[in-house]
Amino acid sequence: MTDRTVDVRVSGEDIERWLMERVSYYLETAVGEIDPGVSLAEYGLESVYAFALCGDIEDKLGVTVEPTLVWDVDTVAALTVHLTGLVAELPSA
Repeated sequence: MTDRTVDVRVSGEDIERWLMERVSYYLETAVGEIDPGVSLAEYGLESVYAFALCGDIEDKLGVTVEPTLVWDVDTVAALTVHLTGLVAELPSA
């Protein structure tokens, strides 16, 4: 758990949409070509980008995640569920 506070809660839909955009950026492919249920490793997401995505997650959502999160929870759909739970645990501002 983190000592950060957030002013506005983000929904699972917001998180998924944002994750899809970030993954699309790192894979250099259109958002519409990414299936949220397919492993990011199957798409060829390189470890440096997985690490960068973890940093993006921390910056955007205000939660602390392990640098291996993207490999441990390896689909956009599973990441969305996991991150929605973490954000829900943050104290309100």
